Amino acid sequence: MASFSPLFFLSLIFFFSFHNLSSAAHKNHHSKLTKATVLDHSFSLSFPLTSAPLSKHASSETSFLSSLASSSTSTKKRNRNAGEKVKQPLPYDYKSSFKYSMALIVSLPIGTPPQSQQMVLDTGSQLSWIQCNNKSPSPRTAPPTTMFDPSLSSSFSVLPCTHPMCKPRIPDYSVPTSCDQKQLCHYSYFYADGTLAEGNLVREKFTFSSSQSTPPLVLGCAADSSEDKGILGMNQGRLSFASQTKLQKFSYCVPVRQGQGNIMPAGGFYLGQNPNSNTFQYIDLLTFANGQRMPNFDPLAYTIGLVGIRIGTKKLNISESVFRPDGGGSGQTMIDSGTQYTFLVEEAYNKVREEVVRLAGPKLKKGYVYGGSLDMCFDGNPVEIGQLIGDMVLEFEKGVEIFVNKERIMDDMGNGVHCLGIGRSQSLGVASNIIGNFHQQNLWVEFDLANRRVGFGKADCSKSV
Repeated sequence: MASFSPLFFLSLIFFFSFHNLSSAAHKNHHSKLTKATVLDHSFSLSFPLTSAPLSKHASSETSFLSSLASSSTSTKKRNRNAGEKVKQPLPYDYKSSFKYSMALIVSLPIGTPPQSQQMVLDTGSQLSWIQCNNKSPSPRTAPPTTMFDPSLSSSFSVLPCTHPMCKPRIPDYSVPTSCDQKQLCHYSYFYADGTLAEGNLVREKFTFSSSQSTPPLVLGCAADSSEDKGILGMNQGRLSFASQTKLQKFSYCVPVRQGQGNIMPAGGFYLGQNPNSNTFQYIDLLTFANGQRMPNFDPLAYTIGLVGIRIGTKKLNISESVFRPDGGGSGQTMIDSGTQYTFLVEEAYNKVREEVVRLAGPKLKKGYVYGGSLDMCFDGNPVEIGQLIGDMVLEFEKGVEIFVNKERIMDDMGNGVHCLGIGRSQSLGVASNIIGNFHQQNLWVEFDLANRRVGFGKADCSKSV
């Protein structure tokens, strides 16, 4: 993410990696696996989220893995109890708050006893992973508040090289694995800026109380000691948190963020039933039979039917086909909590920019591109410029709309510069339309996995806590 600094988040990067590595044969196999996630257990949770800019995820060392290997005793204990019936998790219904700046950071209790871990809530990523350390704590040491310490958890275990997850019959390029020198299952992710996140695949519980926890889930245990945040992968992949826990639905409410100040507004997050869902408007998730054979298509993303864009009172002359995948998958429209801004394919973006130039061209900051992607930027008073441009509406199927009023169409980049929160997908090296969290402000966004739909509900998200 070198050129994007903290602006553009990990879901995009996982998306890039998936497409750079995947093959038609893999995608077909992988799709069958994702469709096998039967949602047969109610699971409802709500947790605190905080928000902060993300740093690079640098290449990590694997020397700490001796401490992971020593935790294999928990694997032996579980094997001895293999004949015992696994207790299904009871439904939970917790409500808490999060803070929003650029990314949503949820704090989750992981391990036995639980250690609070910060993870980026990312609907565009599959594998969840946490930051692990290799320190050998003294007896009675309290659980760390940043990186996860495997030696303090009785439910932690590692995946050996012989595990089917590590050596699948058909290579799974969305979770690239290999066998390391300690005969443990190693994973690696290359990001868009060339940096690397890596570690070992492990199994660990999310422990919400002394009586309620998830089954052991497959997670990544990263070895980067310079980063204290992980990823909560929430896409439709078989290894996502949502799939492994058989979640029926989850939702979040992103509050309005004012400028780049230190005050970060709070919003809400549910895993499970949202009491506000009776006010939501729903659109169906789209599926494509040949999606696994499209080189530019991500079959694990939440694909929705965008049909048009309005700026002010004018509906832009953009064909609906621009927002649907073509034969190669280009044009897919996805909604993503892990991407900050919205990105459009070239034909749609050009129409938006033409209208903005027509309405506020003299105020445009000529020759200026923020973060390598946003080039509709202004030096003037943002209120006056917003009045010139007007409101923006994203139109979806069934008459559902995301309304962005003129006071919120631009983001404060600092030093008196404000940019429209829309960029070219081409600048990110993708051919998809991506609706980021900036255009999800003051909305409940619910992913109803059981009914394969996404719901939107207008809200004052600062009051959702």
